[in-house]
Amino acid sequence: MPQAVNAPTRKVAAIDIGTNSIHLVIAAVDPALGSFNVVVTEKSATRLGERDPDRGDLTSAAIERALQTLRHCRDLADSHGVEQIVTAATSAVREAPNGRDFLGTVSEQIGLDVDLVSGPEEARLIYLGVLSGMHFGERPHVIIDIGGGSTELILADGREARVLSSTRIGAVRLQREFGQSDPLPPERRSFLAAYIQGAMDPAVAQVRAGLRSAEEPLLVATSGTAMALASLAAAEDPRPPLKLQGYRLSRARIDQLLERLVSLTSEQRKALPGLNERRAEIIVHGALILQSTMASLQIGELVICERALREGLIVDWMLRNGLLDDRLAYQSTIRERTVLHLARGFGVDIPRAERVAGHALALYEQTRGVLHDDTGEGRQLLWAAAMLHTCGQHINVAAYHKHTWYLIRHGELLGYTEAEHLMVAAIARYHRRSLPKKRHESWQLIEERQDRHTVATMALLLRLAAALDRRPQQVISSLRVDVSSDAASQARTATITLMPLAAGEHAAGPDLSLERWSLAACAPWVQESAGLELEVKIGAQAASPLDPG
Repeated sequence: MPQAVNAPTRKVAAIDIGTNSIHLVIAAVDPALGSFNVVVTEKSATRLGERDPDRGDLTSAAIERALQTLRHCRDLADSHGVEQIVTAATSAVREAPNGRDFLGTVSEQIGLDVDLVSGPEEARLIYLGVLSGMHFGERPHVIIDIGGGSTELILADGREARVLSSTRIGAVRLQREFGQSDPLPPERRSFLAAYIQGAMDPAVAQVRAGLRSAEEPLLVATSGTAMALASLAAAEDPRPPLKLQGYRLSRARIDQLLERLVSLTSEQRKALPGLNERRAEIIVHGALILQSTMASLQIGELVICERALREGLIVDWMLRNGLLDDRLAYQSTIRERTVLHLARGFGVDIPRAERVAGHALALYEQTRGVLHDDTGEGRQLLWAAAMLHTCGQHINVAAYHKHTWYLIRHGELLGYTEAEHLMVAAIARYHRRSLPKKRHESWQLIEERQDRHTVATMALLLRLAAALDRRPQQVISSLRVDVSSDAASQARTATITLMPLAAGEHAAGPDLSLERWSLAACAPWVQESAGLELEVKIGAQAASPLDPG
């Protein structure tokens, strides 16, 4: 697990010069954790893909729009004190006959050295960006990034990218070459669907060949088209998510959205929530690519990832500057890194949080089948909640658990699904004071019954662990849980024995009366939640401190 060691933050900016838009991100990089968070994002629709119809050159108007945007991006990045601006140009620039001349102008007039990336390199950077924002686990992921001029299809897992493909088909390209009629007539739509399928078939075949027996990949969608469709869908949900990261969208829902979009004019689409003017012009063509690819892959659902090529440029910069040992180490600890990053940002006392997390995990391991029946899914959620459970204290100490819920809920927890994110926030929320109530928003947002059960049981463990955090210094070496039954009364008792740290050579060991009293005060919640009596004892002094795990 990465260690939360203080180190100066480094700032870097990344610029993605795409066919439709130019994106800027400014990231604060934590060298000790090997993680980063995005502090500024900018996007401008420069429409470099609107090339000269005869020669295929980037037009002078598009070049001027791009130069103005790049000047703004450079100035904004410089104002934030970034040490480097990494910049990449994709399909519109690499295909235009005057693309390299444009990059020369960018270098001369603005002072930015732009990397003209190939299709496979673009796919690799997208893969790195998604790696930085999602936890792959053991399941392979198919990543689709529908750009303005190309579509990248990637098959990867947490260890390797098996397929990195780039196809010269994109939303702007299709709209420019085939989409003059608006709304799109049925015959034109049929032609486009066949054209898209034929163009994407080689990449789809590569992905299929890269899948091993019995593997069922998760489809991850990034960038403009997918984000726009998810935004339209989320706006119609009873409880729209705060962020689209981790949002799930079924193929049936995409089909419904497309049927609606294809029947509207561009002006009518512009009036829809979540669609800007330029996206409204090209959304149908991007959605057709997504629909066709999902059908060819026979995948019924996708999940949104907000990170893509520009964040991949940040990860690539970190790799090249020795801030990451390798991308796989980054992926394997992404959840831990993002929790520690968030904890540090909220001013959490990390050593104390780690002690509470150690107590919580010790209780988790020793009370399986007693206080919980979790099979492993809740363990990491418990750890995350334990590390963040005090983050609301700098707002209000008296009701900090409520502020903690809000901060976690609105914070960035990479590698966690939306449901897991809500569960971490709720576990931290219910580690003190009242148990969950139907009227609580934090409880209402946990929709699945099993998820609510996990939250309730993990919150009880965190309540017990937090009760032992009574003073700044460490005084408990370890704890032991024993369960006994009274045959006469049929009552069951959980006895928690606290082991104090060993005394120094000339000092008495710590008195754990305060911790025993605090833990014993949790008895009503243990009784209500688990039907157990709670007894607390103090054991013999231990020889070594508690290992937080």
